Amino acid sequence: MKLNELRDNSNANRDRVRVGRGIGSGTGKTAGRGHNGQNSRSGSGMKGFEGGQMPLYRRLPKRGFSNPFTKRYAVVNLGQLQAAIDRKKLDPKKVINGDVLLAAGLIKRVEDGVRVLGKGELKAKVTVEAVGASKGAVAGIEKVGGALTLLKIESTRPGTPDPESSQST
Repeated sequence: MKLNELRDNSNANRDRVRVGRGIGSGTGKTAGRGHNGQNSRSGSGMKGFEGGQMPLYRRLPKRGFSNPFTKRYAVVNLGQLQAAIDRKKLDPKKVINGDVLLAAGLIKRVEDGVRVLGKGELKAKVTVEAVGASKGAVAGIEKVGGALTLLKIESTRPGTPDPESSQST
């Protein structure tokens, strides 16, 4: 068999049905839609419409709540920091913050800040700037003689209120 002899199986790809092309085609005149009624018209078929019956999406109760002001943090573990230092992606002598982690590829986006968690073990002495850290992460960084600086949360997303500007009246 040669490359130019390759073929699909017979009837593997069917031709599309061309409707409304004369009565001899079998789908002429009304194009398979019947005569009258909602579905014979163009632009018909409302999504979720059940013929006047209360639709399912309106019969079911609303559940839950999505807080628009919730904070989303980029998370990095101590083990990830050590692995990046071993791969020479991070310099332990420099301050490690959200921008450095982003450039090293440890996080996808900074969001509302970086949180450091204690999974894994850190061997290098590092200085970390983060919005938050777990107790295990703080202990792990201080155990090797490193330092952790906690920053004030600054929202990077539009539409989030500034906590200082919202004062009760």
